[in-house]
Amino acid sequence: MTSNAAHPSSSDAVAFADRIGELLACMRSAEAELGALLVEIEQRGVMELFGYRSAARLLEHLGDVPKPAAERLVRRARSLNPGRNLDGTPIPALAPATGAAARTGRLSNPMVDVITGVLAEVPCEHRDSAETHLLTFAAEAGHKQVAALGARILAHLAPDGAEPDDTEPVIPPRELFLRRKRTGVWELNGRFDDETGARASALLDALAERRTSDDGPDHRTLPQRYGDAFSDAMDLALNSPDLPMQAGERAHVMVAVSLQDLKSGVGKATLGDTGEMTAAEARVHACDAMIIPAVLGDKSEPLNLGRLRRLISAGLRRALFLRDRGCAFPGCHRPPRHCQGHHIRHWADGGLTDLGNLVLMCAHHHRLLHRSGWEVRIAADGLPEFLPPVFIDRRRKPRRNNLHDPLPFAA
Repeated sequence: MTSNAAHPSSSDAVAFADRIGELLACMRSAEAELGALLVEIEQRGVMELFGYRSAARLLEHLGDVPKPAAERLVRRARSLNPGRNLDGTPIPALAPATGAAARTGRLSNPMVDVITGVLAEVPCEHRDSAETHLLTFAAEAGHKQVAALGARILAHLAPDGAEPDDTEPVIPPRELFLRRKRTGVWELNGRFDDETGARASALLDALAERRTSDDGPDHRTLPQRYGDAFSDAMDLALNSPDLPMQAGERAHVMVAVSLQDLKSGVGKATLGDTGEMTAAEARVHACDAMIIPAVLGDKSEPLNLGRLRRLISAGLRRALFLRDRGCAFPGCHRPPRHCQGHHIRHWADGGLTDLGNLVLMCAHHHRLLHRSGWEVRIAADGLPEFLPPVFIDRRRKPRRNNLHDPLPFAA
């Protein structure tokens, strides 16, 4: 298992997490009951009872709720609760079982919206079965994982082909300025043509999606998500086998750090010619990246450049790709090309660079693993599994990523 530098206070974290869960359940249950009540008011006549044109307008004025939020709540409630047509004939609920689960406080609004969105596209004869599958999966997964399952259900019931992209190429002027300030912060500025800007925007948008997995919600601002996305794009480029050579080697950055600081994760490391990073960051990058650690002794003599012992070979990386199918962290959807190899027992502590000591992880979850109470191990069946911190699950029940497609088996 990985050793983690800092663990939160177990008793405090568990108490806070339990209280948050209780309050969220109360809020969700109350909102579901409010939605059911508004649907009932609609059936009896909002105009006759209150003089308002719609239940959403009534909620907007009674509760000081913004109009878009009120309309979303009523639309969601109509999907979960039965209604009536103008002639009095009943309208069955789109997702009655989801409505019952929502009233117990078990489902978030994004989860409800994902499930009802899928069921709206599922043929009536398959809707009950699909809802059962989605709700069962929702008990152990986040709404993005359930959305992925819903997409698979829809693809199975009504597969569609992708439309070809017909983009006109343009050859325009392009400029980019990159400079390092004395504080160690880099500034990036540039001007691009419409095609290049659109491609950059699509790439960053894809990489800047909010992360929702078993480590909790994503509270980053949009600029922060774009900054992290740009860093991920750099990792993708550096991991490309087609990257041009520099002096006979693939592009890389040298980091000098003492052996003691690398082992402890405390202290500073020299980045490139003039930069600086913490020893903890150097420890993260030393797992598998185009940052080469130069480990120094007490007299600053080079002890190890780490390359032969540390970096993962192309064949071993392919084996990792085949086994883990992407980031192995529970709930993460990142594919293999966005991932790094993490040493379960760090190479600085004598860990081997072999399949039994490696796990594939995206940059975000790789850093999370180094800094939090999560731990990873290889189970008896040879697959990675993660143990959550006590404040997430006091039993620390092992979890796996069930989002990636398994390898096909021969008949």
